[in-house]
Amino acid sequence: MIRKATMRDVKPIQKLLEHYAQKELLLPRSLSELYGYLRDYYVFIPDGGEELCGVCALHLCWEDLAEIKSLAVEEAYAKQGIGTQLVEACLSEAITLGLYKIFALTYRVDFFIRLGFKEVDKNLLPHKIWSDCLKCVKFPECDEVAVLLEV
Repeated sequence: MIRKATMRDVKPIQKLLEHYAQKELLLPRSLSELYGYLRDYYVFIPDGGEELCGVCALHLCWEDLAEIKSLAVEEAYAKQGIGTQLVEACLSEAITLGLYKIFALTYRVDFFIRLGFKEVDKNLLPHKIWSDCLKCVKFPECDEVAVLLEV
């Protein structure tokens, strides 16, 4: 089941994101950041389960641009379409809000290409999106790839 995140999800979200942050696959998120942007997040809870096993956020950047970020699925649930469902939930919300350009910075380019995103030069994205990058240990030598979907 995919649903919007609630307050009780914040610490499990942080734990899941930290697992992948330690592998340098995404940025860690502080509790303060997660509480502040909780409305951005969707979570996946397995049928009949109570534990959060996946997360993804839709962050609004500008009047015509949103970002898919913090996409993570517990390794035991990988390759089951959960990441796709989480991204689709975010895309649906973006369209409902009237946002038709959605991007992600990722190491999983093929995953996003399968969902209709196209690889783009990061420099085409507005500087406003780089606020997270300043917190990254890899900045300014970022090796993530920018992908963009225009619907």
